[in-house]
Amino acid sequence: MTLRLLSTAAVAALAATAAQADYTMTILHTNDFHARFEPISKYDSTCAAEDNEAGECFGGTARLVTAIEEARGRAENPVLLDGGDQFQGTLFYTYYKGELAAEMMNKLGYDAMTVGNHEFDDGPEVLRGFVDAIDFPILMSNADISEEPELADAIQKSTVIERAGEKIGLIGLTPQDTDELASPGPNITFTDPVPAVQAEVDRLTEEGVNKIVVLSHSGYGVDQRVAEETTGVDVIVGGHTNTLLGDMEGAEGPYPTMVGDTAIVQAYAYGKFLGELTVTFDDEGVVTEATGAPIIMDAAVTENEETVARIAEAAEPLDEIRNEVVAETASEIDGSRETCRAEVCEMGVLVADAMLDRVQDQGIDVAITNGGGLRASIDSGEVTMGEVLTVLPFQNTLSTFRVSGSVIVEALENGVSQIEEGGGRFPQVAGMSFAVNPSAEPGSRVSDVMIGGEPIEPDTLYGVVSNNYVRNGGDGYSMFIDARDAYDYGPDLADVTAEFLADQGPYEPYTDDRITMQ
Repeated sequence: MTLRLLSTAAVAALAATAAQADYTMTILHTNDFHARFEPISKYDSTCAAEDNEAGECFGGTARLVTAIEEARGRAENPVLLDGGDQFQGTLFYTYYKGELAAEMMNKLGYDAMTVGNHEFDDGPEVLRGFVDAIDFPILMSNADISEEPELADAIQKSTVIERAGEKIGLIGLTPQDTDELASPGPNITFTDPVPAVQAEVDRLTEEGVNKIVVLSHSGYGVDQRVAEETTGVDVIVGGHTNTLLGDMEGAEGPYPTMVGDTAIVQAYAYGKFLGELTVTFDDEGVVTEATGAPIIMDAAVTENEETVARIAEAAEPLDEIRNEVVAETASEIDGSRETCRAEVCEMGVLVADAMLDRVQDQGIDVAITNGGGLRASIDSGEVTMGEVLTVLPFQNTLSTFRVSGSVIVEALENGVSQIEEGGGRFPQVAGMSFAVNPSAEPGSRVSDVMIGGEPIEPDTLYGVVSNNYVRNGGDGYSMFIDARDAYDYGPDLADVTAEFLADQGPYEPYTDDRITMQ
């Protein structure tokens, strides 16, 4: 009888020990903020002050300050993480580069972030300045930076933080094609995410860390592949594809998306949502429960007044530029990611038409620009320079050059090769038309290419206008690098578009059959 009682007590003690070993943490997360320090409209663009007062705006750092403080108050063992691309997107970045982003991220109290491709837009030097200004680690496991003196001692592959005595391993990822997407320079080599992540998981595991979070600026599809092809990853906090997960309209999958025992999350972009994921681990570090949702940063979230004042102060040097009314549009110009990276879109038509109009008297036949360079829509009515710069924030210049018809077809094939992934290389064009079969194999999707109403001739040289990013091989357009008569120093694309808009009177957005989807 005594033995039986002792056995029952031992079992109870073991059960209690097991229960105590469960560990819960809350991951608060953002991604693809793109310098949206001020509230945004429903079009992800500039939101007028009166619209914000009327409760029609979203996001902004001042709302994030409030939301994160409240979430920390209700959460168990909270951490705050970012999935990359704090840089680029508004005049704030153009003027301050990474300085204001570092200030605001420090204020919000981030624990870590990964390097997004846009963190390289102005080269390693600007990124290094940002790294030196932040109070938390920035991570990137799938790149060899040993030959880049600006970054070799500044960015870690992974790090370990502690919450309530538990060690949490954090690993960073950036897009493997960052050399095509941004300007990292010649000294950095980007590699496949799977072996890079696994190597860091193995190293952390050997150090006794059994709770591992990957901060991935690689996209929802790549994140699922990483989850499938690695072992030991518990959570992936994503970015890059601006993916909304959850049970709301427009969501692309569940929040979290489970692949085996790995929970994948992402929270759209531009600070419109704050992701909140609560994860419970057993004593072996295996996820036993993962629940949560992205919280929308709408008018129900009060703006922190101190932060509102600081952002307003930072905006003063920008106001004269961005408040200038440059044009008028009769209705909204759709520049949404979903359309401009998959088919002809109103903003693509506008920008390509503007490019071709500017240089048509120079013997240029066609315009080709990348859909990923179009970053927002514009609502109807007056158009400010700030709105145009939100659509076209990269300070790209017009590039003119000459290539053969066969090279143009090769470029179009590159442009439509990542439709399934929402690749930013999708070509928006003017002066030409073509058909796309998305179900065909990449490399054989384009047909019926016409220039000036005539079938394209493979051996004929055509004049092309694009932007300097594409002309120099960005977004996979390497076939343009050795183009003839290349001139990359034309006017700023935003200025060209603003002037074209102004010349139209009230602009009437439209699409036509220049790109036909079969």
